[in-house]
Amino acid sequence: MKKHFIKVVLSSAVVMASFSSCKNSSSSSKNVSRATGWKINAKEGGFQYNSDFKEQETPPGTVFVEGGTFTKGKVQDDIMHDWNNTPTQQHVQSFYMDETEVTNVMYLEYLDYLKAVYPPDNPNYANIYKGALPDTLVWRNRLGFNETMTNNYLRHPAYAEYPVVGVNWVQASQYAEWRTDRVNEVMLEREGYLADDAKYKVLNGEIGGTFSTEAYLNNPESVYGGQIDSLQGKQKRDSINAFAKRSSGVIMPEYRLPTETEWEYAAQALVGTREYNNYRGRKKYPWEGDYTRNGQRVGRGDQLANFKQGKGDYGGIAGWSDDGADITAQVKSYKPNDFGLYDMAGNVSEWVADVYRPIVDDEISDFNYYRGNVFMKKAIGEDGKVEILEDQIVYDTLPNGKIVAVNLPGEIKEVPVGEEETYLRTNFDHSDNRGYRDGDPGSSRFFQRFSDESDNRKMYDSPKHKVERDSTGNLIRQYDTSNYRTSLINDEVRVYKGGSWRDRAFWLDPAQRRYLPQYMATDDIGFRCAMSRVGSKSKSKNKSVRHKKAK
Repeated sequence: MKKHFIKVVLSSAVVMASFSSCKNSSSSSKNVSRATGWKINAKEGGFQYNSDFKEQETPPGTVFVEGGTFTKGKVQDDIMHDWNNTPTQQHVQSFYMDETEVTNVMYLEYLDYLKAVYPPDNPNYANIYKGALPDTLVWRNRLGFNETMTNNYLRHPAYAEYPVVGVNWVQASQYAEWRTDRVNEVMLEREGYLADDAKYKVLNGEIGGTFSTEAYLNNPESVYGGQIDSLQGKQKRDSINAFAKRSSGVIMPEYRLPTETEWEYAAQALVGTREYNNYRGRKKYPWEGDYTRNGQRVGRGDQLANFKQGKGDYGGIAGWSDDGADITAQVKSYKPNDFGLYDMAGNVSEWVADVYRPIVDDEISDFNYYRGNVFMKKAIGEDGKVEILEDQIVYDTLPNGKIVAVNLPGEIKEVPVGEEETYLRTNFDHSDNRGYRDGDPGSSRFFQRFSDESDNRKMYDSPKHKVERDSTGNLIRQYDTSNYRTSLINDEVRVYKGGSWRDRAFWLDPAQRRYLPQYMATDDIGFRCAMSRVGSKSKSKNKSVRHKKAK
């Protein structure tokens, strides 16, 4: 009798365990909420989410840069006596960076798009295309004959894969914004949210409007001039998923200029070595060794970058171990560093996102360090929806008189954050943080000494020129003639990194830093784009390798 009773109890326990197991497996399904037990992605409606998302794919034109710690700032000799890059230990999150500098043909695609969608012969659009044009006159020299580059460098196919130059910081940032929208259009087409020919209808003028990523996410009915219904793809059949959201996992983060910390970390490429001295910041160039020439058996003696060899020597002796270029060189002419990035030393210097300051304030931040934050928010209209600049174009006149479009038609209007966002916060208290702790009045106990203007006392007392255009389009220049100006540093001065074809080897050190007003352009500064990685620090294949090693 006892045995029979035990068997019954055991049988009941097995049944209950099986039933419990079924319930657990059901609740652990990726399409069942672990919080509520409700279905996810049900056809009947409810919560919709991409439960199949694995990881962010590598964006077009970029390579993956796994984040980590490194010593930011030069530890080599400071022959310029700038003392503007004191070594600090920093940590960088993983991100993606362009494999090469943005080339002439890549930038021409941007210009061609602007010209097609916003025809310059339309008075409303006249300054959009013109404001994006690189300054080809940067090649001119009072005592040098460079007219061939002035006339040919940007557009001739012989220079198609050469880095674009003559682009100022503002133009480079706007290119990155444009690129974000074009790549996300392709992603939405691929996943069936947009028709395959949507983007070409914009180029051909068949529809009066264009695509903006942020406008699509916040008010999808507003893109393509309100004609998106006729341009939707196969997903339209499912009314629940007619439009992609951030939770769909299709929309990529924005392309942007890399921060100075990201750029320097990517250029050093410590991933290829574990030597203690290199880890502590003593790696002199993006490659191994203390010399600019190749020390390996194959290609021994060849230069590893395009830079100025000496006075009057931009490449070396013809036919004998020169660097293969007198001005810029075609991208990928030299070996990449250990991240797979080309020309992180030499060829052209590159704009980065940061506002310049001589001191890196690692007391405040040693994680994703960046100076230049201006926190904005989307403008909300009286109807409670985001404001779309449908027929409005916001222009800005730069100090050199160049007019650039700050906002294009179809984009969302943004305004600075206010007290509603900053009240009782400890991490930020106002919108513009470019001069935080180094340049704003609170940065110095005696800031009054640095200015003769009681209403605008700045630690960095740079000239304040005013340039604008009157109603007839004439340029009005008002120059600051004050004798009390003590600095060229202000919140519109940006950092550029890396040596160029015009620079000596000293500037090839990734830690070196220089600055230039964001509206200026030269024949030796280009740029490349970056994109933040969302999700895990490492890519899947790296995680699996680590898991195997742990076992």
